[in-house]
Amino acid sequence: PYYILQSELSVLNDYDFDASELSLSSYLIARSMGKPLIAIPVFPARTFRHSYVFINSKSGITQAADLIGKKVGVADFQQTATVWMRGILQHEYNVPLEEIKWFTWAKTRMEIELPKRYSIQAIPRGKDPEEMLKTGELDAVILAALFPSLLNGNPETRRLFENYKDVEQAYFKKTKIFPIMHTVAMREELWKEEPWIAVSLLKAFQQAKEISYERLVDLNAYKISLIWMRDRVAEQNEVVGNDPWAYGFEKNRHVLETIAGYLHEQGLIQKPLDVETAFAPNTLNL
Repeated sequence: PYYILQSELSVLNDYDFDASELSLSSYLIARSMGKPLIAIPVFPARTFRHSYVFINSKSGITQAADLIGKKVGVADFQQTATVWMRGILQHEYNVPLEEIKWFTWAKTRMEIELPKRYSIQAIPRGKDPEEMLKTGELDAVILAALFPSLLNGNPETRRLFENYKDVEQAYFKKTKIFPIMHTVAMREELWKEEPWIAVSLLKAFQQAKEISYERLVDLNAYKISLIWMRDRVAEQNEVVGNDPWAYGFEKNRHVLETIAGYLHEQGLIQKPLDVETAFAPNTLNL
């Protein structure tokens, strides 16, 4: 994650790479600001977010609505994972985001003006958000990656959605959304000079994904270190279909329009964004 963040900082602010994996929300914000980047409809990271919301066990929080008025930590307010979960809280659980006290702890990817209607504070230097959650200085956190102590379990914290698998599957059945975390973007000047690169990159990523799928359904001895893996793959296919990591613009239009809508609602982009304009035109029909 550190190296991905460093490459994002370089691409978003200095355009140091010809192409790079990027946080989807950061890319869409950058695009809305007129930064010279253009994406291809490749989405190498997707994650359901309900299982990444943790609460302090003594916070009095038993359901999503109880987050109102509470102190909630997020690494970065513009981070894709937190944009998705805030949108889900607002639209699926009727939680007014302005009535939460937000605390951040990570270096921001881009300097943007955050909406003044939110209460957003940086955690004091030297404070550890993991410890703050355990001691109750934070009532809850929305994470992109789990804290180490949460993997081992401890009495001070628990998930907001303890039956998260059922909740996430129900969310998908209702919305058909498997949240996109990352996309791949190029320098727009390079795309204009050599538009074939976008098509070739998309085809290469697609081939790589198909190879990964083939490994999952290989009927020979297991090549992945998971016992009963085929049962899990069959369950996944039953719930989300046989191409959950779908690439291509049209297959993902509704997901992209949803997060673009969340970004606008949350004040991270100033006017509605036509997501079709955020992707290289010669890749839209691939």
